[in-house]
Amino acid sequence: MDNLWHAVARTSDLRHKPMRVMFQGKGIVLFRHAGGLSALHDQCPHRLVALSKGRVINDTLECPYHGWRFDPQGSCVDIPGCVTPLPRCRIPRYAVTEQDGGIFLSLGQPSLPPTVHPMAGQDIVSKVVKSTTRTTLIDAAENILDATHTHFTHKGLLRGLTSTRTRVRVQVTTGADWVEAVYTGEEKQHGLVSALLDGARTKGVGRYRRPGIAELEYWGPKGMVLATTFHLRQTDPETVAGIGWLTAPRQGGFGHLKALAFKPMFRMALEQDRRVLRSAFDNGRGATRMIGPLDILRRDIEMIEAGQPLPHETRHYDMTL
Repeated sequence: MDNLWHAVARTSDLRHKPMRVMFQGKGIVLFRHAGGLSALHDQCPHRLVALSKGRVINDTLECPYHGWRFDPQGSCVDIPGCVTPLPRCRIPRYAVTEQDGGIFLSLGQPSLPPTVHPMAGQDIVSKVVKSTTRTTLIDAAENILDATHTHFTHKGLLRGLTSTRTRVRVQVTTGADWVEAVYTGEEKQHGLVSALLDGARTKGVGRYRRPGIAELEYWGPKGMVLATTFHLRQTDPETVAGIGWLTAPRQGGFGHLKALAFKPMFRMALEQDRRVLRSAFDNGRGATRMIGPLDILRRDIEMIEAGQPLPHETRHYDMTL
């Protein structure tokens, strides 16, 4: 995971002030400067104060306690009042990049660009959202990729108001650190989102991959019509943060209408999921969860998060949606 990019914030979240994010158990401060963007360990080596509580001055990060200043590489370049040579001091620096409205971190040195959305290079409309939920990363990822809860949690929004169901075929394919489920046989979800945004459907795809990336794709007769990509991370034992992309083909002016519609509807769906995840987390403390016959991706996600390579295999399921 050290050599993979992970989204930790939206570009719009970081402006003139430094910002703290939690990433893989580490507090990291992000700040902008004339040369771009830097990510440093969020702790002054002098008295261990959080540098994210300081300010950016002349492309350096100033500690709020004694005013020690650090350049974008993490080197101490000023100690106010000191008239002797400065001590050699450098704060750990981390790889950081921006792409498509997101800020990405890595504890290693990735050789490939970040995974943002599956429509790279196409003429698209895209919106970036963020969310935090009281839950676990595994529960959050499974919730995003779970097709069966939408009849109840998202009734009327993602699914229709009737009890009518369609028999579908699901093919699950696994690789060492990813799992993908392809749903076929459901021509339309009949909810408000489907009616306004994705129209006729040939297949739906749900995918989970390291590091904490959950993806949904909706395909029509002419190709992909809607996609969501969420980067999830456990910021503390009770909280999962997510940065998500909603993308769709531009389709002239219709794409802009889609963009206006799908962000508020997606936020509505997010809040519905947040409520049920919070309830499950609070009500299930210390209890053992049952894995049902339709929880087809749960064990795969658990193995990926535990660092256990999945076997390369294909499985098939039948269910009604």
